[in-house]
Amino acid sequence: QVQLVESGGGLVQAGGSLRLSCAASGNIFSINAMGWYRQAPGKQRELVATITSGGNTDYADSVKGRFAISRDNAKNTVYLQMNSLKPEDTAVYYCNAVGYTVGSIRVGNFWGQGTQVLVSA
Repeated sequence: QVQLVESGGGLVQAGGSLRLSCAASGNIFSINAMGWYRQAPGKQRELVATITSGGNTDYADSVKGRFAISRDNAKNTVYLQMNSLKPEDTAVYYCNAVGYTVGSIRVGNFWGQGTQVLVSA
């Protein structure tokens, strides 16, 4: 079992910043990548940013230049620094991890419960 716990969400005005954190714990053997997804009201979940264990990053076009993802492999923790926030960034942000639990032979996909980000105009 793997648990992902997000924190750092909240209410912020447009142009402001937030820093999200996600800590993975549990029966982890290895994590290949971690990332952030978001789901706005009435919309499908979408990729925000990902980072591999080697530090390679990928971002949605809508957040490039504004958001930065980082991780601490030793702590199995991923961060999302969100700057220049826009109202369209309003969503529930979900932490994601892809990896293996102890004794597993297939990769798993794990999710946190989500943290709300609300950006006012």
